[in-house]
Amino acid sequence: MADAPLVWREVGFEVDDHGRCQIGTVMVRLLPGKFPRGLVGWSVRGLADGDIDGLPTESSDAAPREPAPAHPNGVVAIDHLVVFTGDRMRTAGALEAAGLELRRLRDEATPAGGGYQAFFRLGEVILEVIEQKKLTAPNALFWGLSFLVESLDPAAALLGDQLSEPRDAVQPGRKIATLRRSAGVAVPMAFMTPGPGAA
Repeated sequence: MADAPLVWREVGFEVDDHGRCQIGTVMVRLLPGKFPRGLVGWSVRGLADGDIDGLPTESSDAAPREPAPAHPNGVVAIDHLVVFTGDRMRTAGALEAAGLELRRLRDEATPAGGGYQAFFRLGEVILEVIEQKKLTAPNALFWGLSFLVESLDPAAALLGDQLSEPRDAVQPGRKIATLRRSAGVAVPMAFMTPGPGAA
């Protein structure tokens, strides 16, 4: 993640002196100034080094981690990693060819107006590929993160008006609130409560 550790700390994440932030069992590395801001790559066990339809990929040989404690904002895990693409089936096919298992296709628009989706499971994280027909990039790109919280109250107390009003999520029984751009984080972030559709 090309973003400033200070900004992540300000929105309630614990970040060590080396720019590492463990969320659930996932380690996020914050690398300010090395790339254009945003999600710039991922490291996944079982995938080879290379490019998957535009997604810079490294193979991970890190040992599985115990889940981290909840962060001050209430985050206990990454629920969704969101990827945008101009062609859902092309990107899904590339991910399958790389070794990921397609779990589900959703052939209806997202509530925010996004296109059809494809879903993959990466351990505790759901990879959500969303088709955006107006996307000008020739390949897929990392877009944002949705975090699992037991309650939205810690995030609301910490972030105040930088957090949107909670609303019903797509998955029944879940609530979601989004971090406003004014918070200064490099990628879109959302916070979601548990429910039958939780990761």
